[in-house]
Amino acid sequence: MIYLHGIGHFHPDNIIDNQFLEDLDIGTNNDWIMQRVGIRTRKTVLSLDYIKETRNRDLRAASEASDYSNAMTGRLAAEMAIENAGIAKEQIGLLIAGGCSAETLTPAEACTIAAELGLEVNAFDLNSACSSFGAQIHFVGMMNPEALPDFILLVSPENNTRVVDYTDRQTAVLWGDGTSAAVISTRVPAKAAVTFHTMTSHPQGWKKVTIPRTGFFGQEGSAVQSFAIKRTVNCYHEIVQRYPGPPPYFIGHQANLTMLKSVCRRCAVAEKRHLFNVDAFGNTGASGAPTVLSQNWQRFKTGDRVALIVVGAGLTWAGMVIEFSG
Repeated sequence: MIYLHGIGHFHPDNIIDNQFLEDLDIGTNNDWIMQRVGIRTRKTVLSLDYIKETRNRDLRAASEASDYSNAMTGRLAAEMAIENAGIAKEQIGLLIAGGCSAETLTPAEACTIAAELGLEVNAFDLNSACSSFGAQIHFVGMMNPEALPDFILLVSPENNTRVVDYTDRQTAVLWGDGTSAAVISTRVPAKAAVTFHTMTSHPQGWKKVTIPRTGFFGQEGSAVQSFAIKRTVNCYHEIVQRYPGPPPYFIGHQANLTMLKSVCRRCAVAEKRHLFNVDAFGNTGASGAPTVLSQNWQRFKTGDRVALIVVGAGLTWAGMVIEFSG
């Protein structure tokens, strides 16, 4: 069992709304965006003037044009998670980071985040694109609890607008920036616990979603959306079969609202049980689903269950059940 002690999130200040994208003159407008992806606004670490002037053509300049580094957003989300866990940061014994587009390939971003936090702990990256949070939970869940420290910090710094081509309306409308963090333990009990977790990969589909080392994000949009819907529906059905009784809250991969609503129709998820933030923050990669969990943390009561299901490049998908007790 994996106990979830605290969770946190951070979003930058700059807002990309649909009018901004329409003003870029890339063949899109609010109606087109809302019909296809249901996203109204997104946050970005980039200057809006920079996007407007350059359309982000030079990826090497994107970091210099950013208001925050991944290490900084990782620290801000982690500080919130640590505070919510009610522990001192010095109690963290391991830091695992991961997401879609690390700012550095070497060193591991976990090390830069740990340094930003002032922590001298073991730190490494475990990346599985948008399913990184699920992969990290699954990985920790397979380890011997006696070999782990009391508290582990998971961080997904996802500032992916740096790898968006703002001349491409198909991808420009999707992405926003956000960072999630979670304090977990396999040894110290908490009111929230991951009681089931799973992860599966389909490596033959790796070409369908890519971010090259020196290139922009790209995907086979319709094929990837169909895949994500199918895998999410299957995982949700597996979860409700394992856990009969009142239906769980559902948090899916925050790819786009159209995809999530399609899953809810197929799974008969009631509107009040569907938790999401993609309409306001865009697709924030691996941080999307855990950020939704963080924003809704106070609503969960004893007896509640959450089915959190994510899908990412690879192709990989992961699911978990989080149960709340007194």
